[in-house]
Amino acid sequence: MLFHELNISEAVSKAIHDMGFIEPSPIQKEAIPLLLDGHNVFGQAQTGTGKTAAFGIPMVEKIEDKRTTQGLVLVPTRELAIQVSGELQRIAQYKKWMVILPIYGGQSIERQIRSLSRGIHIVVGTPGRVLDHIARGTLHLDKVSFCTLDEADVMLDMGFIDDVREILSRIPPSAQKALFSATLSPQIKALIQDFVDNPRFVTIPHKELTVPNISQFYYEVRESEKPQALTRVIDYYNPNQTVVFVNTKIRVEELKEKLHAAGYEVEALHGDMKQTQREFVMKRFRAQHFDILLATDVAARGLDIENIDLVVNYDLPQDEEYYVHRIGRTARAGREGTAVTFVTLREIKRLKDIERYIKTKIERKRLPSLEDIEKIQTRAVLDEIATVIEEGGLEKYLDILSEGLSEYESPEIAAALLKMLMGETEQKETPSFDSPQTVRLFLTLGRESIDIRNLLAWISDNTGIRSQELGRITMRESFSFVDVPRERLDDFLAGLDRKKYKGKTVRVEIAREKEK
Repeated sequence: MLFHELNISEAVSKAIHDMGFIEPSPIQKEAIPLLLDGHNVFGQAQTGTGKTAAFGIPMVEKIEDKRTTQGLVLVPTRELAIQVSGELQRIAQYKKWMVILPIYGGQSIERQIRSLSRGIHIVVGTPGRVLDHIARGTLHLDKVSFCTLDEADVMLDMGFIDDVREILSRIPPSAQKALFSATLSPQIKALIQDFVDNPRFVTIPHKELTVPNISQFYYEVRESEKPQALTRVIDYYNPNQTVVFVNTKIRVEELKEKLHAAGYEVEALHGDMKQTQREFVMKRFRAQHFDILLATDVAARGLDIENIDLVVNYDLPQDEEYYVHRIGRTARAGREGTAVTFVTLREIKRLKDIERYIKTKIERKRLPSLEDIEKIQTRAVLDEIATVIEEGGLEKYLDILSEGLSEYESPEIAAALLKMLMGETEQKETPSFDSPQTVRLFLTLGRESIDIRNLLAWISDNTGIRSQELGRITMRESFSFVDVPRERLDDFLAGLDRKKYKGKTVRVEIAREKEK
């Protein structure tokens, strides 16, 4: 069965095609027809099996062009709210009138209230924030016709059972419901019995994920160190072709500019590019006209090139299955490949989730130093020289040397030739991206007043600077240090200096050298 064989509209079919989907995954193949026919569904499947599209396609199809909340998706975390909302927006991209909103804690509730007041067709939210809006009267569920619980088992494990029950009790009994979970626990059975009429059960067995022939490593780096870390890794492994995965198109373009400036041959692939542009880039990459491709997950779907021997997760993927898809771009056709991942300190837990999912330990490595790179490049040159010697046919060149450099010993001549060959390598240092990039700032706000999660949300709400853009953060009892991109320094100072937090005036200034 292919997607175009399902009973879906032309608008959704076109969106699915643009997303690179051709054949439904097992959960999609089973759940989508049932949901399109109006049945309630309980789907038992692991993360990364395509659950979002399994309920998202029918939900988008069933929403009408009326400015009322008709679809509700409950998820356990803010990250999943953002991810699911983004996937639904891509499915609905040709239904221009449809508005989809993620709501979660840590984001300005006033901003969410303004958005809700304008009329939202589908709300994707965490139970706590959804209940908050219900209590404020800013979210009404009486017109909801389609409700989904995604990762229901995780929500209940996190203690949201009472919140979920309260929310479900406010949805019309006639509303269509879809629950997705990795397990069918007694709590979930009770939830189904109380709120879901005549559900159809869909179970997809979890296959063990094996990733053969791929060496997997990770490097723990600060966000601001990633560009330089990438050049070190590429120089050290010296791959034929490399694919670097970056989470957003903006970051793809920013990284492309930095690598170009550092002298690397690199091109980008992301969702904002026209199909003709993508095809042109892919044609040049296949022909090895350049050796580094920067790509987002969506844009890289369907990428099948045999000669990729290095995959770099510049950003940690938001979904475990994306990790499997990413590293599967290397080690094609029986070859061996290497996959390296950059991980910030705050992302270690997410990396452990990926390890559990793929049932493989990802080894931590030390970032290659300039000395490491020089040694491995020297070894490569010596190996190349040894190969030439073994192949023979050097008589002509021995005669030239004996005539033109007879006064020198053979080791001296060999050393001089090696120096000439290695000269470019010795002069080329890994470019530094450090000095002009970030500024260390001092804030009179510390752990006694705020935790790291709320600090990041407060910074984002008042400056527009996302947590991913920030570098190292050091929190003390009554103050903190934050590394801010130099180009966002004015935004940070204007948004936070002398800003009040819970009645306390916060001062922000550039940290003195000894404080750094």
